[in-house]
Amino acid sequence: MGNISQNIVGPRVKRARLSAKPPLTQAALSEKLAKFGVNIDRAGIGKIEIGARGVLDFEVVALSKALGIGATSLLGTKE
Repeated sequence: MGNISQNIVGPRVKRARLSAKPPLTQAALSEKLAKFGVNIDRAGIGKIEIGARGVLDFEVVALSKALGIGATSLLGTKE
């Protein structure tokens, strides 16, 4: 099977975080998530972005809100 990540959300989180105006740090994204009641620390966001940690459905929703994008953008489907 190899080391192929099945986490399609991670790279998209990183891309959206860095594309934000102004770009968000992992710590800033963590703070925004906390406002939605989701606790993912900076290290957890880093793990998501490299595919070492999966993302739960409610976390996808919170990430999309914190990043100001649609959840379907994170999942790779068209809106």
